[in-house]
Amino acid sequence: MRFWQAIVMAITEGVTEFLPISSTGHMVLAAKIINLAQTDFVKSFEIFIQLGAVLAVVILYIERILNRKKETLKIAAAFVPTAGIGLVLYKFIKNILLGNILVTIGALFIGGVGILLFEKFQTANSKPQDLKIEELSWGKAALIGVFQAVAVIPGVSRSLMTIYGGMVLGLSKKEAVEMSFILAIPTMVAATGLDLFKSGWSFSGSEWTLLGAGFLGAFISAWVVVKWLLEYIQKHDFKIFGYYRILVALVWAIFFI
Repeated sequence: MRFWQAIVMAITEGVTEFLPISSTGHMVLAAKIINLAQTDFVKSFEIFIQLGAVLAVVILYIERILNRKKETLKIAAAFVPTAGIGLVLYKFIKNILLGNILVTIGALFIGGVGILLFEKFQTANSKPQDLKIEELSWGKAALIGVFQAVAVIPGVSRSLMTIYGGMVLGLSKKEAVEMSFILAIPTMVAATGLDLFKSGWSFSGSEWTLLGAGFLGAFISAWVVVKWLLEYIQKHDFKIFGYYRILVALVWAIFFI
């Protein structure tokens, strides 16, 4: 991996992590565009730089996390099933799913159609949904974690699953988006920690430099996107992301398979 490739991948991660378009899927596709082979280090890099993206959320939400303990406990309940599923499927995820172009394209397309159907159904059957995170039952909080775990499939999108999962279970759109942000913290920290443990921290000096650059790039781009998304959802739905996912999937299917 070259330095410029690390920056491209980092910005891709930061921009896409908190949007319902799949950061993992976009990194798979970005790697294909810049001719970056899916080596063990590259796969570890893609996982590690998520910490840069999550740091942006930690800084933005640290006061809320520390002061709203009941909400934090519900976030923890949502994290448990995700952690369990991720731990069991770790080898399958890293060796089979990550870097799989066909799986990524299929998941991007299906997710795009799913967004359009959800938005249409929600508009046609609109009912007030204004629960706050701390008002979720323990079972519903854990179920959101199960929704999130589906995103181990590249192209699905962790944000998509947690946001829509939260809305289906009664959260307001804003609360669902913010739960997706905050739930990312333990999820990404755990995923990165597990990968570093499995790899034995066996990185060279130049590889640590690339990891550091990737971390910073993901942090800056994620900070910008998180603040933008919070403003965007006040006046818009998610249809644009559905159309975008479908377009990206079709372009890749037509020209790159």
